Amino acid sequence: MKTSCGRREGAAPCRLLMKRLYIKLIQPRMLRRPMDTGIKLHMAPPLGLLTIVNIVRGEHDVVLENENIQKINYDDKPDIVGISVTVDSLPRAMRIAERFRRKGCIVVAGGIHITTAHETIPENAFDVLCLGAAENTWPQIIRDYQAGCLRHLYRCEKPITGAETVSPAYDFLKKGEYLYCNVVHTSRGCPFRCDFCYNSAKEHHYVRREISDVLADIKAVRSRHIMFIDDNFAGDPRWTKQLLRTIMPMKLKWSAAVSINAAYDEELLDLMKRSGCQSLFIGFESVNPDSVSGVHKVQNHTHDYERAIEAIHAKGIMINASFVFGLDGDTPETFRTTLDWIVRNRIETVTSHILTPYPGTALYDRMKAEGRITTDNLSLYNTAHVVYKPKGMTKKELYEGYLKIYKDIYSIKNIIKRCPESKDVRAAYFMFNIFYRKFGKFTDAVCRIVSYELIGLIAEKISGCI
Repeated sequence: MKTSCGRREGAAPCRLLMKRLYIKLIQPRMLRRPMDTGIKLHMAPPLGLLTIVNIVRGEHDVVLENENIQKINYDDKPDIVGISVTVDSLPRAMRIAERFRRKGCIVVAGGIHITTAHETIPENAFDVLCLGAAENTWPQIIRDYQAGCLRHLYRCEKPITGAETVSPAYDFLKKGEYLYCNVVHTSRGCPFRCDFCYNSAKEHHYVRREISDVLADIKAVRSRHIMFIDDNFAGDPRWTKQLLRTIMPMKLKWSAAVSINAAYDEELLDLMKRSGCQSLFIGFESVNPDSVSGVHKVQNHTHDYERAIEAIHAKGIMINASFVFGLDGDTPETFRTTLDWIVRNRIETVTSHILTPYPGTALYDRMKAEGRITTDNLSLYNTAHVVYKPKGMTKKELYEGYLKIYKDIYSIKNIIKRCPESKDVRAAYFMFNIFYRKFGKFTDAVCRIVSYELIGLIAEKISGCI
């Protein structure tokens, strides 16, 4: 029988050599969607890898290379290379891994795709697969590497607690590389299990962090403008209210992503506004009730959408609405219906996606069983390609509708029509719609000249908070 180190019982114990290791962490280059500019690549640092930095740097030497903003250095020879993998970056991650493995480096792959669908990873692509929280896996990986008994698979066997989470190494960042370094997470995961979301996979868990740790991170980013980047900032309303009461004296200006049910909690909305909330990202997904119900988005009730919008706008809070096109209830008419609804309700900004069945999710399993998956080229799984057979329209109609609604939403005419009634948020509204969405290429060129961080700071000063 084998032990956790992979050796047989009765064999000599692994010899632990406490060598100081050289560890390289890599974020592979993402593939841009049609509406993305370089600003998207420089938007914010990879907090997952920065968390690993804080886990290992006390005892080991560590570097972080984000291929979105710099070239990977292949001239060195780290002991361990850690690569963060999303589904669309997997092919690129495998090529990076191959180059380092040829040099004798051990390559560890982790991140959201590895955790969600590790069984789909080619057997010889990486030396080690890391599932779940880095706090409960990386220390063991390093110990086993030191002992010479490394396993292929490491799993966070039980959900991590809030007290166990490690803060990102904000001081590790280089100035000027990112538009926003003031990103903080207060939780991980989401309590809901929507079919198309990574959180529908069994390896993902919802964890609330300790409020004291969140406060420490807010202070560490050294800014009053905070972007909370949780999957669902209000996943536990009671906990969120406690956090909001705590940060109220800090006079922050912040934005976050929430599920739409947060809009029906008057006390929560009031605390959000009083604590400095400027905008909320909300996954409406579709204005068609048949489309929403088909993916178990149980918290969304389309007949209540406008009531939710009115409640949020009444507080002077902007909305970034997310829509997914290609759900089974969608038809070509869905694009026009959605555009009219967005303009009529003066939605400040919109993020749109083509429905993408990520491997490991409930949606992928269902579509695979139905024979609807049309390609295994994972680099196309970035919500900007049609990788399955839609039910209510052709693949061409879906793709062309996806491109057109983006252009229509951010036409000058519709930017003016959607102008918020609240004068307090108009500067932020026009800043985002004009300089990020409509003329993002121009803004990106300016950022490359004067630095992304400086443009981010200027935007914050002008608009209050984008």
